Amino acid sequence: MSASHSATGNKAPYYYVPADSAHPVRASVALLIVLIGAALWVNSISFAPWLVGAGLLMLFVVLWGWFGDAIRESEGGLNSQRVDHSYRWSMAWFIFSEVMFFAAFFGSLWYTREITTPWLANIDHQNMLWPNFSATWPNMGPAGVVEAFQTVGPFWLPTINTALLLTSGLTLTIAHHAIRANHRGKTAFWLAATIILGFIFVGVQAYEYMHAYADLNLRFDSGAYGSLFYMLTGFHGFHVILGATMLLVIFFRVMKGHFTADQHFGFEGAAWYWHFVDVVWLGLYLFVYWF
Repeated sequence: MSASHSATGNKAPYYYVPADSAHPVRASVALLIVLIGAALWVNSISFAPWLVGAGLLMLFVVLWGWFGDAIRESEGGLNSQRVDHSYRWSMAWFIFSEVMFFAAFFGSLWYTREITTPWLANIDHQNMLWPNFSATWPNMGPAGVVEAFQTVGPFWLPTINTALLLTSGLTLTIAHHAIRANHRGKTAFWLAATIILGFIFVGVQAYEYMHAYADLNLRFDSGAYGSLFYMLTGFHGFHVILGATMLLVIFFRVMKGHFTADQHFGFEGAAWYWHFVDVVWLGLYLFVYWF
C-alpha cells in the first residue's frame, strides 16, 4: 500500500504524532460515570438510569470528536504506511481480545455441560448437596428449584439469522472488491445491503427473545442454561449492533468521497470486525442451538 499524501502533494510524515488531546481523559470520565450509574442502578437508586444515560451520551460525544479528529488526519494526508501498519496491528489485537472474550463464555458452556453437570450428579453430591439432581443438559437444578422451561432450537429463527449473517458477509466482500476497483456507487450499494441485513438480524433476535421469554419461560435465571444462552447470544447481538454501526459510519464516509482504491483501512477494519462477528455466530449456532 502506497503512503498517503497531503492535499498539497507533500509526502506524509515518517510517523505522524498527533498533538496532546483531552479525548482519553474525557472518555475515562464518561466510562466512570456509566459504571457508577450501573452500580447504583442494580441497587435500585432512583436517579441511576439517568446517570448511566448521561455517561453514555458523554461517551458518544467524546467518541464523535475523537474519531472525527482521526478521520481529518487521514483525509489530510498525515497517515503514512507506518501509521497504517499501526492501525492494522491495533485492530488485529482488538479482535484478538474479542476472541478471548467469547472463548471465555464458550469455555463456560463446555465446562458446565461436560464437567460440572456429571460431577454434581454423582452419588456423593446427590446425597450431600444436590438431591434428585439429574445429569442432563439443560437441567432444573437441585430438586427442581429452577422453574420449568423449554430450550430454543435451531428452527427457524436462528437458522434465518444464520442465513442473514452469511449473506451479509458475502455482500460486504462484494463491497470490498468494489472499493478496491474504485467503484464508489457499487461499494455504497453493497455496503448498505450489509448494514440492512445486520439490523434485520438484530430485529429477528429481539423477536426470538420475546418468544423465549413469553412462550418458553426461558429467562436469565433459568439455571446455567438460561444464563449462558442470554450471555452468549446477547453479547453477540451487541457486537452485531456495534459492527453495523461501524459499517454505517463507513457508508457515510464513502458517500462523502472518503477512501481510495489504495487507502481504505477504515473500511477494511470494520470489515474485519464484521467477519469476526459472522464466525462467532456460526459457533453459537452450532453449540448453543444444535448441540
